[in-house]
Amino acid sequence: MDITHIFIDDNNPAHRELSIYRSGEINRVRLSDRTYKVYERLEVTAHNHTALFHYGIVESLNVLPFISETGHGLDSWDEAFLHHSQLEKMLLILREAARKIEPGKKEKTLLGWHDTPAAAAYWRTIDSQEFMGFLDKLKTFVEESIEDKYDLEFIL
Repeated sequence: MDITHIFIDDNNPAHRELSIYRSGEINRVRLSDRTYKVYERLEVTAHNHTALFHYGIVESLNVLPFISETGHGLDSWDEAFLHHSQLEKMLLILREAARKIEPGKKEKTLLGWHDTPAAAAYWRTIDSQEFMGFLDKLKTFVEESIEDKYDLEFIL
């Protein structure tokens, strides 16, 4: 059986419509607020969304007590909250993860596949340098959240 290998191109509108094309956001919120309010938002591009899973960062963060409707913690297709009391621990996990990523490396990761109507595998190239830039922004976002005791909402 011949399998078509498709590399996701963020500039291709047809690729952005695929169910495996995932992006997200991390919001500063206060769980103690009477009404839902986002104080600041950090965008998670599709590339960085994939990299968070590819490098095992989401899995590593799940040692923290995330609050989610499904009870699965931090996961794709779910909304999860992390109380500000856990953000120092989150920073330690992010710093450790960053040390394990090889700068300047490009890696391929499989996003999904199907057999019908024709066999196809969907891939993404992860640019570690691009992701390290995002990881630096994320660490700064978390550090600033710690200062003002914001909680974080993850929509992945």
